[in-house]
Amino acid sequence: MDMMKMMKQAAAMQKDMKKKQKELAKQEVEFSAAGGAVTVKMTCDMKVKSVEIQPEIVNPAEVKKLEVAVLDAVKGALNRAQDEAAKEMKSLTKGIDLPF
Repeated sequence: MDMMKMMKQAAAMQKDMKKKQKELAKQEVEFSAAGGAVTVKMTCDMKVKSVEIQPEIVNPAEVKKLEVAVLDAVKGALNRAQDEAAKEMKSLTKGIDLPF
């Protein structure tokens, strides 16, 4: 096993990962819940950018329904952002012979 080659690969991968993290911070995903009544936009570095709520879902008698819809939309957006980030980061390790 060539240690110098592995060290160079690790350094290159670290540089690529930093670049990819910056790209993910700019990439947005969105997820809608309750039939599109609640939409959450989030970056792929897991930062919520916006929550949009359609007026027809705002009913004081159904606050629980709104809370569930917002929670579902946040969870969905978070899952999409995590999936996208994992896919992008996984692409960095292709072709590198890691000893594990």
